[in-house]
Amino acid sequence: MLKEADYFFDTREEPGRSCLQALRQLILQFDKDVAEVWRYSMPFYIFRGKRICYLWADKKTGWPYLGIVDGKLIEHPALIAEKRSRMKIMLMDPEEDLPVDTINMILKSAISVLK
Repeated sequence: MLKEADYFFDTREEPGRSCLQALRQLILQFDKDVAEVWRYSMPFYIFRGKRICYLWADKKTGWPYLGIVDGKLIEHPALIAEKRSRMKIMLMDPEEDLPVDTINMILKSAISVLK
């Protein structure tokens, strides 16, 4: 039986599915203390029990994005707040390679605001 998170990824349309799965692996490999949990009907990633980010897709474009829980505390040009008061997102073009260095920098910042 698939976990809810596995079902979330497996039921997405390509190329978004591959992009989301690559993001998932990148996040899980970022640090040994990062784990995946299912919250609010989406995959969240926690660091030592605290939420740092989640994965979702934009309703208008269908593009996957990385949502940063305390994004308001992080200044980075790749992060956008839109109408969110606490979180910021980083949209991913599913047709392009992931900006791995930028994602790692943002994940590092997201974990550092927890400390």
